[in-house]
Amino acid sequence: MTRTRISILATTRSVRELRRKIQPHHLYSTSEEAFYGAPRPPKNNQERLPHQKLALAIHHATTAFSDPTRADAVAALGELTGQVSLERIHQKMLADPTGRRILEDRPVVSKATIPYKQLMENIPVDPEAPLTFGQAYGKFLRSHGFDPDERDPVKYIEDETLAYIMLRYRQNHDFWHALTGLPPTVLGELGLKYLELFQTGLPIAALSSTIGAFRLDTSARRILNNQYLPWALETSQKSTCFLMNVYYEEEFETPLAELRDRLNLDPAPQVDIQ
Repeated sequence: MTRTRISILATTRSVRELRRKIQPHHLYSTSEEAFYGAPRPPKNNQERLPHQKLALAIHHATTAFSDPTRADAVAALGELTGQVSLERIHQKMLADPTGRRILEDRPVVSKATIPYKQLMENIPVDPEAPLTFGQAYGKFLRSHGFDPDERDPVKYIEDETLAYIMLRYRQNHDFWHALTGLPPTVLGELGLKYLELFQTGLPIAALSSTIGAFRLDTSARRILNNQYLPWALETSQKSTCFLMNVYYEEEFETPLAELRDRLNLDPAPQVDIQ
């Protein structure tokens, strides 16, 4: 190999090294990653301008109203319209010792964080046997084939604390089914949405309960307005605890009746919803 060729190769390697050094690698990887490591994924909850949020809200509202079974659209609409209510929930949680602890711990409900297998299996055979809150929750999941890992992640809330509160609200939903005894039928879901509305003030609860009512037949709408709606309002008014301030994971061993008594919460009316 000639000296000239060696010089050319050395110069080529130097240029390559220089290019590597001046690449804007901080745009693609963390400081701990090698330059050719995996790209950093984009943030889902990146800050958006007001007009962008409005456009997203209109898009998801149209989707949700045309097809209420689109849980992703309903979830997104809830995030895009819930800022003021989430801030109020935050203040209520900060004002309560258990609420503050929940905000500090930030528990997440999943099969990996709760005794899922035990909750699903430790259910009395006798349907009339008294249940603990955990048994009622496990029975609800098993009876309807629900998975606590299926809740949608939060995408459109920039503030980390408010994003967690929205996630906690979603994950509390099945706890509230077990606590109130409401089934996951259309009518039962609307009854629970009224309770969520009176408790949290979230616009998505108002939209869901209002729009959903139009999809009921006359008989079901009468049950909703004459039984579930008054129950939800009375329950929210007389409850001794804001339901977002209950550390439900710590109540699995508590008898269901005892927990209801402590919260001063009556179970939902038993109605024929077939």
